[in-house]
Amino acid sequence: MTVIEIIGAAVALLYLRFEYRASILMWPAGVLMALFYVYIFFAGKFYADMCIHIYYMFASIYGWIRWEKDRAAAGGMRIMSLPRRRWWPLAAVSAGLFGLIAAVLYTCTDSPVPFGDAFTTALSIAAMWMLAHRYMEQWLLWIAVNAVSTALYFMRGLYPTAILFVIYTAVSLFGYMKWRRMWKNPVRDAK
Repeated sequence: MTVIEIIGAAVALLYLRFEYRASILMWPAGVLMALFYVYIFFAGKFYADMCIHIYYMFASIYGWIRWEKDRAAAGGMRIMSLPRRRWWPLAAVSAGLFGLIAAVLYTCTDSPVPFGDAFTTALSIAAMWMLAHRYMEQWLLWIAVNAVSTALYFMRGLYPTAILFVIYTAVSLFGYMKWRRMWKNPVRDAK
């Protein structure tokens, strides 16, 4: 599995580079990355992470279509801030997803980390939705997801993936700062 994991990690780094730059190319890279990680997480018994990558595949297709339409309609891409009225509903949905996923993983699978897996999965669903809508705060969720995921993957011996998630955590910090600049000054940074 190590060769597949290394290739998956390389595709994931390419995806992350495109996401950091707010490039529409992140979406096709996201579809490919998801395919690799469905296999990797199934083999590693991270069932919720496996399912989230199935979701990522479809969310990448949705995001790709949405960004294409928005780019054509507006003549370019704009980074936005999540409206305050959406914070509480998003938090409630994420908490509900966490509870549901944790219950399923705990009672129906042999997952060694059902609560950590459920936490990262629930927040990832919310963050991916936010990314498709170009909300800069999606990076804040990715910081939490990536930091927790790093620890979980090291614990389970998925070392190339754990190292990838160390990089993801760092890039998430810088990504938030870059997207915040792009939000404040869309003319200068929107390339």
